Amino acid sequence: MKDHRPRKRFGQNFLVSPGVIRKIVDAIAPRSGDTVVEIGPGLGALTGPLLEWIDHLHVVEIDRDLIERLRTHFAPERLTIHAGDALEFDFGALKGEGPLKIVGNLPYNISSPLLFHLAEVADKVSEMHFMLQKEVVDRMVAAPGSGEFGRLSVMLQYRFHMERLFIVPPGAFDPPPKVDSAIVRMIPRDFRKLGAGETAQDRELFGRLVTAAFSQRRKMLRNTLREFGGEALLEQQGIAPTARAETLPVEAYVRLSNALSAAQK
Repeated sequence: MKDHRPRKRFGQNFLVSPGVIRKIVDAIAPRSGDTVVEIGPGLGALTGPLLEWIDHLHVVEIDRDLIERLRTHFAPERLTIHAGDALEFDFGALKGEGPLKIVGNLPYNISSPLLFHLAEVADKVSEMHFMLQKEVVDRMVAAPGSGEFGRLSVMLQYRFHMERLFIVPPGAFDPPPKVDSAIVRMIPRDFRKLGAGETAQDRELFGRLVTAAFSQRRKMLRNTLREFGGEALLEQQGIAPTARAETLPVEAYVRLSNALSAAQK
C-alpha cells in the first residue's frame, strides 16, 4: 500500500481484510470453465485469491499505475488487463462457452451508472457479485413501500434477482471509507421463462416511465405520470391515481408500460 496513494477521483478504497476477502471469494464460488471479470482490481486483493480457483481472469482497471503494478505481479497468460473506464467497456464481448461472472469492489462515485451499464448485458451474464456502499445495496434490494425503494430498485429488480449477502465494515479497507459497505449478489432474470405480462414490451418506454414516476417522490402518480396519461392510465390499470411511486411493485410499472406500448401501436 505504501507505494500507491489511493486516488479520490477514482473512488479508491482498497480491501485489505483477509477474512472479508475469503468470504467474498466463497460467495463468488469461481469454477473451472467460468469466464470471470473483475472490475477495479486495485492492488489485487481479490485478483490473487480468484486466480487460485480459475486458470485465467479478466480485469478492467482505469488507473495506469495500478495497471503497471498488476502487470508485474501477474503473468499475462493468467491475467488479461483491459485498461480503461468500466462505464465504456463492453462486458458482453467476453462471453464465451462457459458462464460469465462479473465481480468487483465498485467505485462508489460511479456505482449507479455502472450498474445500469451492466444491466444492458445481463442476458449474457450468469451472475454478478459486487461490493458497494451499504446504502446503495439497501436501495437495490428494497421492497415497495419502504423509504429506500426508488428508481434504482425498480430498474434493477426488473432485470435481476438480488440478495444482500453481508456487511463489510470500514476497517476492512485502507483508507477506511466513512460508511459501511455490503456485498450483493445479482442473478439475471430469465425472461424466456416469464409470461408476456412480466416483460416490458418497450424497455426504453419502461425506463422513461419509471424515471418520471420517481422524479418527484412526494407527488402523486397522477401528477408525475401526467405526460403518459396520468389519472386515466392509472385507473385503467386499477392503480389509485393518488398513489406515490414508492408504493407500486415492479410488476405494476411493467403493466403500465405495456399498456402505453399497446396504445401506441
